[in-house]
Amino acid sequence: MGIASLSIELQLILIPTILFALTFHEYAHARVAYILGDYTSYYQNRMNLNPFNHLDPFGTFALYFLGFGWAKPVPVNIQNLSNPRKDMMMIAMAGPASNMFLAFAASIIYRLNFFLQINESFIFPLEIFIQINIVLAIFNLIPLNPLDGSRILPLLVKNPNTLYKIELYGPRLLIGLVILNLIGIPILSTLILTPVSIIFYFLTGA
Repeated sequence: MGIASLSIELQLILIPTILFALTFHEYAHARVAYILGDYTSYYQNRMNLNPFNHLDPFGTFALYFLGFGWAKPVPVNIQNLSNPRKDMMMIAMAGPASNMFLAFAASIIYRLNFFLQINESFIFPLEIFIQINIVLAIFNLIPLNPLDGSRILPLLVKNPNTLYKIELYGPRLLIGLVILNLIGIPILSTLILTPVSIIFYFLTGA
């Protein structure tokens, strides 16, 4: 069901790919928060690409055995931000944007390698790298708390009471979707993998 159920060969590709994608995602949050004036993540040693500073032990365990996990959220003190609502949106979007950047950069190498036939052994790992980063970006754009996409809701939903309810019930709905996915009702997988396949084809032509 999780990474643990896969072959050793595939795990050797997936594990470093996922670790790097998650680490880069959290680093992007921390870096943008720092640029916008909040140094909390800097003082908590989150502005680096050391995976041990970003991974949540239980989230990593769940990812390996269940196929669903999480990293440690980057701490942000909104009192240090000049425009809290706008700045929090930018900080939140930095994570998915960083993964799309990685996917785009890897797709350039993929296309060059595909046309020039430099090394065929790079093709499959590059495909995995691109897919994982797109998946991470799309998943985090789902507008449910605590995912990054929930930070863009104030742009779309103006009613404070509605926003409060989405904020309150978002985690329960997300957990429910994950449980449904684990028992074979792939609503969450469909929501994620449909746009992932479209973006992957757009980037790679494959």
